[in-house]
Amino acid sequence: MASINKTTTAPDTTVVSLGEMPRPTNQRRFLRAFLRNKIGVLGLVIVAVMIFSAVFAPVISPYDPNKTNVRARLTPPNETFFLGTDEYGRDIFSRLLYGASISLTIAVIAQTVSVSIGVTMGLISGWYGGWIDDLIMRLADAVFALPGLIFLTVWVSILEPSKESIYLALGLIGWAADARMMRSQVLSLKEREYVIAARAMGASVPRIMLRHLLPNGLAPTIVLASLGIAGIILTESGLSFLGLGVQIPNPSWGTMIDMGRNFTTSAWWYAVFPGLAIMITVLGFNFLGDGLRDALDPTLYD
Repeated sequence: MASINKTTTAPDTTVVSLGEMPRPTNQRRFLRAFLRNKIGVLGLVIVAVMIFSAVFAPVISPYDPNKTNVRARLTPPNETFFLGTDEYGRDIFSRLLYGASISLTIAVIAQTVSVSIGVTMGLISGWYGGWIDDLIMRLADAVFALPGLIFLTVWVSILEPSKESIYLALGLIGWAADARMMRSQVLSLKEREYVIAARAMGASVPRIMLRHLLPNGLAPTIVLASLGIAGIILTESGLSFLGLGVQIPNPSWGTMIDMGRNFTTSAWWYAVFPGLAIMITVLGFNFLGDGLRDALDPTLYD
């Protein structure tokens, strides 16, 4: 009988010890889900390389991006000039590095302005509802209906082309999607038990928004912001291509493509490499956004 009692108590002890094992935190679940997404990891690597190149452009760049060298004009890629030179003999690789710094700075600042406005509008609209909700949503509809390229063209023409005017304009026309996303999150979250309990305990509206609604509703906005940066890079390049973006001689990917199209037959590298830089960067942010979207989906956690 003593041996029987020993064998029956051992499995119970094992079950209890397994039940007390700590469950993975949300951060670990997110990291594990993100690392399983190979496309998302690839996007993160691309974005990290682009940011590193932009930040350390003065160190990595072998030449001054604006230094001319008439003897080396339109030199094809070789061991001296990795990606060739332009019509003024300027090193294209160096100009691409500095152009990355300008493009990413404009994209990040413009997206920050857009997200700040959109999240604030979405929080107010979703929480208060009524005529405030109607007013903000009709304003968002007006922004959606606004021809973006025409607005940017007029805006930059009035304020003169500069980095400041570009990211401010891009931020002002990009907040509507963020506002709608945050509004939908708030409409769902404000009916949750912890929000109702906070209201019953007398918590102020700003405290509820900042402590409960914003942290729990920000995940979709993060995904939308990462995808929006890619769109802003394309828009800024398009403006520079039209001569309304970053002005020469400052390096810009769009300006380089605009100037390089005049030499497509004699110097193919002039426009091709800036175009590849734009394509790879945009793909990187799109891949990263897809990876974040999947990793932040709680239904995918084990």
